[in-house]
Amino acid sequence: MRVLVIYCHPRPDSFCAAQRDAVIASLRAAGHQITQRDLYAEGFSPAMTAEEHGRYLDAPANLQGIDDHVAALRATEALVLVYPTWWYGLPAMLKGWLDRVWVPGVTFALGDGAIEPLLTNIRKIAVVTSYGSPLWLLWYVGWGDYKLIRRGLRRLCAKGCRLDWLYLHDMDRRQRPALSRHLDKIRAHFSRW
Repeated sequence: MRVLVIYCHPRPDSFCAAQRDAVIASLRAAGHQITQRDLYAEGFSPAMTAEEHGRYLDAPANLQGIDDHVAALRATEALVLVYPTWWYGLPAMLKGWLDRVWVPGVTFALGDGAIEPLLTNIRKIAVVTSYGSPLWLLWYVGWGDYKLIRRGLRRLCAKGCRLDWLYLHDMDRRQRPALSRHLDKIRAHFSRW
């Protein structure tokens, strides 16, 4: 299976990088073809310019400057997002990637008051993330990133697109044994893909 891994963390020595490495190693060992995009390492600009916004609905003019990201998205069968959850949502860099790359004509088409999914090539989406918050607080706040991806992003793919959610809460208080167990869980999960 062709898998696109989108990684979003500014520090190469982060636990998030260890999560990404566990994902990629497991998928490669299982025989999958991996394309990795490291948004920070690439210097991806998350801010949509006025010019981009002006051509947002104008496909294919809206592909200018993002065509390599679009090509990777269109060529994949599975999408894995690896990021830390900050303030109960996506990091600004990843949110900006969605704003700029998931444009009309690529991920969806607008017609007669309905949204038509265009990323029907994607059969699976997985999220690998960590939260500094305790679990009870995530329930209280409402799992903002989960709702965005499950109810929004996933609907722009095939109707039956599977969503896997691998997360670690209380990240700021975890010790090495718990972190190692979480990485083992990631390896086991993706080795079964």
